[in-house]
Amino acid sequence: MPKTPAKSSPTPLAPTPAPPPGPAALSSGRTSPASLLKYALRPWQAQVLKELAAHRFAVVVAHRRAGKTEVMILRMLLSAMGADAAADSGPGPAIIKHPRCFGYIAPFLNQARAVAWGRLKYYCRALPDIRVNETEASVTLWNGAVIRLFGADYPDRLRGLGFNGVVLDEVAQMKPDTWSAVVRPALSDCRGWAVFIGTPKGQNVFYELYQEALAKDDWFAGLYPADQTGVIPPEETAALKTDMPPDLYLQEYACDFTAANVDNFIDFTLVQEAAGRQIPVHNPAPLVLGLDVARFGDDRTVLVWRRGRVLEDIIIRRGQDLMRTAALAAEAIDQHQPRAVFVDAVGLGAGVADRLDQLGYRVMGVNSGARAANRARFANLKAEMWSKMRDWLARGGVILDHLELKSDLLAPRYDFDAQGRLRIESKDDLKARGLASTDLADALALTFAQPVALEPEFLPVQAMDEFNIWR
Repeated sequence: MPKTPAKSSPTPLAPTPAPPPGPAALSSGRTSPASLLKYALRPWQAQVLKELAAHRFAVVVAHRRAGKTEVMILRMLLSAMGADAAADSGPGPAIIKHPRCFGYIAPFLNQARAVAWGRLKYYCRALPDIRVNETEASVTLWNGAVIRLFGADYPDRLRGLGFNGVVLDEVAQMKPDTWSAVVRPALSDCRGWAVFIGTPKGQNVFYELYQEALAKDDWFAGLYPADQTGVIPPEETAALKTDMPPDLYLQEYACDFTAANVDNFIDFTLVQEAAGRQIPVHNPAPLVLGLDVARFGDDRTVLVWRRGRVLEDIIIRRGQDLMRTAALAAEAIDQHQPRAVFVDAVGLGAGVADRLDQLGYRVMGVNSGARAANRARFANLKAEMWSKMRDWLARGGVILDHLELKSDLLAPRYDFDAQGRLRIESKDDLKARGLASTDLADALALTFAQPVALEPEFLPVQAMDEFNIWR
């Protein structure tokens, strides 16, 4: 009798990957958001993530290629998924409820896309019911929470939004009032959190925020140079020290805020000292007004008055037409009776100067691109005015402790033309680097367009030293 062939065992099938848990599992707590995201952090990143969950505001300073963005993406995702929902409750008024919204803000939207968009989509791959909008660079979670990327080059686009949390990347390259006037108010109704991240670029706004975080108990301040994170191998660190200028290595990898930024025209120390000086009791010097007229967009119209070594006041206007600007200057002239008034006569400023002249006010239009008095040293009048302003700061000038003014003074770089003459970075070049127009500093610089004596008439530039009027 023939044998029945033995039945072959069925070929085992490859295990089917388990589908991601549904929203109900996540909402009920049966699945941990952290386990679902499957992230593996370096020790320094784990420490930062823990501190961010415990502090509403934080400043994280880390070297290049450390993995700052990775931590921030995870911070936003965990918060959006409700992993830190307890942080939204507590003493104080009830929080206004609306769909949770989180923003990653870089100086430019393209910059935010380049550094954060890919990482955000990567970590969202295992989450259920995710909606990705490539056009507006946003991700919407199953619970309605939205994470969106923004550029700070047009901060007005952020007005009117409410945020549960924001990350501000390279805040020193943003317009000076992006945080204080736009983003900070957007956190108020839901008591949202904010984290500033970046690498040092001298002692600027980011440095001041880091110092503020160090001084406040409810802020977290973290500084992570390359020798502490373990990200850069020792042999690569040694090579970087050899290949890079020493100051640049200290700044980019040692996270040294004091490393000299050799391209900046005015040193941070000069500005800080000027902002901390006492106003002299006796100041007989003549009063001089400087008016920088906004050209377009986000530029500011700025009126300053300086009496000898003291900058006494600043008025800032946005979106103001030429007739109102002329009226503002006329009112200031009538009230303060300055010895001289200098108006930026490039572009729209020429119309303001003409209107003031028509009204009978004696003003001097200044073209910053015109020839300097000292043509051997300066490429144009702007370089000469800024040089005099820097000398004024070094010789005891007193300025207001005004964040926008200090940022403007520290922003421009300098170089030399083919004839070896000093040039100061233009407003257009500043904007190309993502920085605001230096309107406040330019208005102050206008007051150095010509020396002003105690006598009422204007004197030639060569006639006297500006600093003689301090006596």
